Amino acid sequence: MKPRAIQWLAEPTRFAALGRGRARIALGILGLFLLLSLTALIAAGPPPVSGDPAKRADDQSDVVLYENIVAGVAHGQGYYQVAADSLRAGNYPLRPFICFRLPGLAMVEAHLPKPVTLGLLYALVFAVFAVWGMKLRAGMTRWPPVAIGLTLLAGGLMAFVQPDLWAFHEIWAGLLVALSLGIRKQGRWVEAVAIGLLAMLIRETAALFALVMLAAAWLEGQKREAIGWGVALACLAVALGFHFHAVSQVTSAADPTSPGWSGLGGYGFFAKTLVLSTALQLFPMAIGVLLATLALFGWIGWKDQAAARVAGTLAAFGVVIALFARPDTFYWALMIAPLSLIGLAFVHDALRDLFRQALDRRRITVTKVTR
Repeated sequence: MKPRAIQWLAEPTRFAALGRGRARIALGILGLFLLLSLTALIAAGPPPVSGDPAKRADDQSDVVLYENIVAGVAHGQGYYQVAADSLRAGNYPLRPFICFRLPGLAMVEAHLPKPVTLGLLYALVFAVFAVWGMKLRAGMTRWPPVAIGLTLLAGGLMAFVQPDLWAFHEIWAGLLVALSLGIRKQGRWVEAVAIGLLAMLIRETAALFALVMLAAAWLEGQKREAIGWGVALACLAVALGFHFHAVSQVTSAADPTSPGWSGLGGYGFFAKTLVLSTALQLFPMAIGVLLATLALFGWIGWKDQAAARVAGTLAAFGVVIALFARPDTFYWALMIAPLSLIGLAFVHDALRDLFRQALDRRRITVTKVTR
């Protein structure tokens, strides 16, 4: 009798239902993306960090920019004027209007003591950890795999507990996206939409996540939920309209324009951004990008409604980052970093099911019976 295969997930993965031909195609696609991930070794990266405390303004220029804006608002200046002055002082582009972050996060942080802001940040990290801990416990067979999943979740949250990043918009928005994905359940979506809207009002690129959720809800026949996500996106559009008007009051045609978003770094660059945004940066880059690709593969394999939405969100941001992100905007990956590494906990079952289907040699023999 063959020993029973060890199973980490409570249910077989999506690959268990594939025919032999499709399983072999899936293996080929996985191999292709693993090879493509190695192009990260030649992809451009962010400017090097000196590590000298005296050069923090250069090493963390974006972080310092947002801290200065919060400080200006805290001293009574108007958000848009202080943002424009800070962007000019740092030689940042001011056009188009999306070069300015939406004002909500800075306004809140300006009116809270920094210890309270950090407390709220860590509470949000804990909420993400708790919600996804319960999801992993429900979807996995026993505690050791759950512990591995939680360790991987902690690796994805590594950047989100750094106190220096308290003013960085992607830190807050990425956590809210992860929390929204975690609390959404069948028939219970209002809270997820509300949290998703909050993420979009902090960083408008979270709209990509909302579009994925809208499409998923529509395809699953959850029409009311799809409408809810549509309403949230409409609220963002209204907010961006007011934002555009306010920015136009403090900028002029003489202000510098963004160089654009057409990095065309490819899949390897996207894998590299995930490495730089998570604990994978502790590994050599070649190993890190391979693990990042396997993590995405694992998310695709888990046969769970939440996993499908996470995989869709990772894929959507992956396409956008591969096509449009520049080396200095690698931090876009922070929007999806919190949950990205958990997929490695599903790779064991996903590879087992995929290889089993791809190597399946069973045949149906038809015997002619004569009488």
